[in-house]
Amino acid sequence: MLVLVAPGQGAQTPGFLTPWLELPGAADRITAWSDAIGLDLAHYGTKADADAIRDTAVAQPLLVAAGLLSASALGDIAPGAVAGHSVGEFTAAVCAGILDEAPALGLVRKRGLAMAEAAAVTRTGMSALLGGDPETTIPHLEKLGLTPANVNGAGQIVAAGTLEELAALEADKPEGVRRVVALKVAGAFHTHHMAPAVETLARGAAELTPADPKITYLSNKDGQAVTTGTEVLSRLVGQVANPVRWDLCMETFKELGVTALLEVCPGGTLTGLAKRALPGVKTLALKTPDDLDAARELIAEHASA
Repeated sequence: MLVLVAPGQGAQTPGFLTPWLELPGAADRITAWSDAIGLDLAHYGTKADADAIRDTAVAQPLLVAAGLLSASALGDIAPGAVAGHSVGEFTAAVCAGILDEAPALGLVRKRGLAMAEAAAVTRTGMSALLGGDPETTIPHLEKLGLTPANVNGAGQIVAAGTLEELAALEADKPEGVRRVVALKVAGAFHTHHMAPAVETLARGAAELTPADPKITYLSNKDGQAVTTGTEVLSRLVGQVANPVRWDLCMETFKELGVTALLEVCPGGTLTGLAKRALPGVKTLALKTPDDLDAARELIAEHASA
């Protein structure tokens, strides 16, 4: 059984979209999406520097567009399940037939703008903690006023809060944590700091009519399958201010008997977690179109089950 997954913010790197635009029809699709959402995706995906694509309002639609472009390049596939990390949930929702591409990107654009506005209120950020035990780490974070915003499994938790709280974490790491790494994001996402963005996103979501998933769709909220499009859309809205439980998604992968995990562009983050948390599961990250042949072989080997 194959699961298709989509990464979240922080996975972007300068120029990562460039080779994908050489695929037939890709540049035209990116142009159409850019016009629809009022953002030059081609520019940001090929020419912009790291600081420009760190902007939340840019990074989020850029990541979803890249994920959709790479997924469509695989052809007509039917994975056993789909899941996305944070904004990657929108990519997964399109792949599951819940949302159409252009409306999904429009809502992601609104999400990014609203989250950027919320992040501007207070100087906040996120840092990944490598190593340690969640039972020790999470209470330590809460003592410092931080939120365990991403519980990713495989020995990784991402803390979010004010820059002062994150500085305190650097000076006072939880027992067993080897490193604290600041992430390339511009705010404390999936925390109470994002509460103002939820209302904006809810108004945007109210304009959409989601379909029920055609493929098993797993939610960041609890790692469980969601069977109606209405509930998926509701969770996409609320998830902005609530922690991402990728660890629970990977637990569900185990329960489903997943044998292979394929990560859409810009792949790498989720396959890295899977290699540590899901031993025996084959993984492949779509970084460039050069990875497509290997991805098709993986699909042929595992999707039929």
